[in-house]
Amino acid sequence: PLTGPAEPKVEPIRGEDGIYHQAWFNQTFMDLKEDHAEAKAEGKRFAVIFEQRGCVYCTKMHTEVLSQRYINDYVRANFRIVQIDIWGSREVTDFDGKKMPEKTLAERWGVMFTPTIVFLKEELEAGKIGPPIEVARMNLGIGAGTFYDMFSWVRAKVYETDRNFQRFHVARTVEREKLK
Repeated sequence: PLTGPAEPKVEPIRGEDGIYHQAWFNQTFMDLKEDHAEAKAEGKRFAVIFEQRGCVYCTKMHTEVLSQRYINDYVRANFRIVQIDIWGSREVTDFDGKKMPEKTLAERWGVMFTPTIVFLKEELEAGKIGPPIEVARMNLGIGAGTFYDMFSWVRAKVYETDRNFQRFHVARTVEREKLK
């Protein structure tokens, strides 16, 4: 759907690490290949979100965008998300089997801004990391419409027929305006 009910709001949980979390974010052993396989088995898409303490855009994403009921419900129903702290020390196993702290994974993947959401392809190429296995990346403070449309674009695999996300987003924005 193009839109939905924003209420009742979904309140994020602020962790002891100072980062907001969604109750449904995947609690994991931090083996990304395994997490990807579990998402696929559930019929969901897989994404990794990089955040950090004190990030105003991360806070807005949780308190202004993911707090809207229809967005939260859609993402929760269609995606499995693993949350990474770009300064964190939890051990993560990357898709090629290499183990490293979260902060090293963020550097390895070239994550410079938070939040950054990396959407992974449904089919992975053995031993590959980075762009060969990514569908798209979403960086920084994104408004509710763009955020929701990006998740919809990935879930519906629109990128397979039109790699131009902006064209998809503009069309949906026009449709939302017509509904008003």
